[in-house]
Amino acid sequence: MDKVIQFEPTKEYLEKFREALENKDDSFIGESLDGVNSADITMLLEELNAEESKYVVDLLEKEVGSQIIKDLDSETRSKFLKIFQPVEIAGFVDLMDSDDAADIFNEMPAQIREEVIAALENEEKATYILDLLRYEDDVAGGLMAKELIRANENWTIKQCIEEIRRQRENVQKVYSVYVVDNKDRLKGRVSLKKLILTDDNGKVEDIYDEEIISVETYMPKEEVAAVIQKYDLETVPVVNVKGRLVGRITVDDIIDVITEQAEEERQLMAGISEDVEEDDSIWMLTRARLPWLVVGLAGGMIGAQFIQIFEEDLIKVTAIAFFIPLIMATGGNVGIQSSALIVQSLASPSAFMASTFNRLTKIFFVAIINGLFLSILVFLMIYLINDTDTELSFVVSIALFSVVFLASFLGTLIPILLHKMGINPALASGPFITTTIDLLGLAVYFLVAHLLYNP
Repeated sequence: MDKVIQFEPTKEYLEKFREALENKDDSFIGESLDGVNSADITMLLEELNAEESKYVVDLLEKEVGSQIIKDLDSETRSKFLKIFQPVEIAGFVDLMDSDDAADIFNEMPAQIREEVIAALENEEKATYILDLLRYEDDVAGGLMAKELIRANENWTIKQCIEEIRRQRENVQKVYSVYVVDNKDRLKGRVSLKKLILTDDNGKVEDIYDEEIISVETYMPKEEVAAVIQKYDLETVPVVNVKGRLVGRITVDDIIDVITEQAEEERQLMAGISEDVEEDDSIWMLTRARLPWLVVGLAGGMIGAQFIQIFEEDLIKVTAIAFFIPLIMATGGNVGIQSSALIVQSLASPSAFMASTFNRLTKIFFVAIINGLFLSILVFLMIYLINDTDTELSFVVSIALFSVVFLASFLGTLIPILLHKMGINPALASGPFITTTIDLLGLAVYFLVAHLLYNP
């Protein structure tokens, strides 16, 4: 086994590397990258332009170059592959798993895609890729790889082991062997341990495990991720509507899905409506951020109207204006806490088992306890700070209790309702819930003040 070198390029190394590129010092480039993990080389190439990166990749082994191209983000990869000839791209694709190759093909113009397909030496790989291109990216069929080890239930153990050896170049990671019948319908799985310990003349049908978790080609990728998480699987077989085995999904593909979900939810919670990164164009960054900023601005304008409606109460008791930030901040924090917990539960369907009624009952008691504690605390603080002003203390504490109580329920209900409507519930943890709770807090605060000061 080749030793993998820990690679952390320094400023001095980058300067030497660029100098080597300018001087076409192939020996320095090759020796300095020998044994370095492809992921580290990918990071290094991000510091270079497309032509320089191609020069480096051409000096590396094909397997390493193939892995580097797979690891690049889609936007960088699209630009990078434009300077390669179709036959060169085909050489890298031949060394990839079919699911990774299909992802890259989806990024190519139709003409280049056809030329690369025609240039592939591995005809079976070409067939696999064309089959995968039929599926959408967001379903199990778009995630699966066609490479796997399958064995007919009527085979002997010897035949099964010979099949594993035959496929050793195509299937990099063998977790188990999938067992099918004569019509390719999935019947179960058999572990490598059982195969090794069973006599060569034994039958596969006598040792395979019928209890197997599988997913359908049309299952959304989020549900596939939930299945793999729930059952702690390293790989899951994929079947079509007739139950025939058509591929498998490995845990590394699901990690990508989970990462995408987390990134999407993080951006929604931050009030960013599109998938953007810091180095995107000014227009894209503006377009992603502006919608929710406008919503926040509209909420602020509505809040100003609330204050104007109760202008007479403010003139009569100006002290109530001092506690507007307290009411709004507390309500917003409570709402975000409640919605964040619900969003976390919804992200893991197996964890979200309690009925809506039971969940609301629990929120009811939590809201009462938190509301009582905070309202009593703020009552005592205002009472002591404002020379025993009992009336003002009552107004703020009652309003605070009401806001905490209502914010808890809204923070719980809104994500659930959005989820049932097919909208990402993470939206409820961002500016949407903050703006809603701010307006609610103002309305409740001034209503309580008006009622208590105008009996």
